[in-house]
Amino acid sequence: MSQPEAVEEQEREEESAESTEADKLQEMGEKLATLNDKYLRLYSEYENYRKRTNQEKADLLINGSREMMKAILPVIDDFERALAATEDEGVKLIYNKMLKILEQKGLKAMEVKGEKFDENLHEAITRIPAAEESQKGTVVDVVEKGYYLNDKVLRYAKVVVAF
Repeated sequence: MSQPEAVEEQEREEESAESTEADKLQEMGEKLATLNDKYLRLYSEYENYRKRTNQEKADLLINGSREMMKAILPVIDDFERALAATEDEGVKLIYNKMLKILEQKGLKAMEVKGEKFDENLHEAITRIPAAEESQKGTVVDVVEKGYYLNDKVLRYAKVVVAF
């Protein structure tokens, strides 16, 4: 082989080595992009999972206490009827203690007598004629108290409305 042919052969080998390195570099770049994309998707999925489970835990706690409070409301109604029928100080003491505990947990009674009827808060049981024009559309009597739990309606107040 002559000198010029040997130089050309060597140049071709160097070019193929350079192109092979460039191909390898490009291939590694593509793999890196693919792995980075997979990582970002997995990270996003994990973050969504974490947020969703935290929200589910919070909802479970709130709904658990909500169901418990709903179950206790008839007992509160019975206490109020007992207090109306008797002047027993022991019943008053137990009732007040129970109400205080429930209020600390977020339960609050609705004060609706004399207010305008609001279908978002009240359930009209019956309507009676208004004695005065100013009473029209207002709550005249409360048949069953309504309650809020953490500023959301737990039980609608059953009321009598003047028309």
